[in-house]
Order: sequence, then structure tokens, then C-alpha cells
Amino acid sequence: MTHILDQTDRDLLNRLQDDLPLSHRPFADLALEIGLTENDVLSRIERLKSQGFITRFGPFFDAAAMGGAFCLCAMAVPSAEFETVLTKVNAHDEVAHNYERTHQLNMWFVLATETPEGITATADTIEQETGLIVHRFPKLQEFFIGFRVTA
Repeated sequence: MTHILDQTDRDLLNRLQDDLPLSHRPFADLALEIGLTENDVLSRIERLKSQGFITRFGPFFDAAAMGGAFCLCAMAVPSAEFETVLTKVNAHDEVAHNYERTHQLNMWFVLATETPEGITATADTIEQETGLIVHRFPKLQEFFIGFRVTA
């Protein structure tokens, strides 16, 4: 049974979109801010995740700032082969996310690698495994848009 979001869930979801406190017990600190216990915060996060209100909870690392690279990639995948190609592409740890679009280039994914050369190596490997061209759209300039969704 899916839980309806109460105001505390909404407050927690809204707060989780900001930075967590940099401390030994960030969830305990967060719990104090919103009037819960640490266990309440952790169990609510788990419930919200298991019920699909959130799909992922974790840090976002800037690969480029750490010497790595990101690259948006696209492929033209025949419909009959889409699931097979999807499985091959997603088997690579470097694939940050993958989604289907209604377009000639119908599979789009982001590669995140430890080095800029890793983009070429991974994309080349995916091409060899699938027999399809991986179109690469490297980031030219980064824009921070501060995307938030109010719960």
C-alpha cells in the first residue's frame, strides 16, 4: 500500500535537496532541524525510496573537478534490439543514467569516467559490443541551474 505524503515527509524531501550537514552524524543533525529522531529520518527515507517517491538518494560528485569527465551520448537503436542494447550499455559502471527518447537517436545516456580518456574507451567498447555508433556530445560549458522539486 502506497503511503500518502504527510507534511513531515514533504519537509524531509524538501530538506534533502539541500546539502546535508558535514558532521559525523548528519542524519541526527538533520533530524534535530525538522523535529524527528535520527531513526525516524532514516526509516522515512527508506520508506520514501521503497515506495518510489524518491528513486535515488546519495551524493552527486563532480567528476571533472576530480580529474574525470562526463559526456552525453546517444545511439540510434533498432526497436527490436532496444532491450538487448540497453542491457549491454547499462552493464558499464561508467553509465550514470540511460533513457529512451522518441527520436532517430532513441537511446541517450551519460558517461562519467575517472579520466577524460575513459569516455573514449568506454564509448568505443560499447560500439564494439553493440555494433552501433555512440554519438558523443561532450560538455563545452557547465551551467548550474539549481533544480529543485518542491514536495
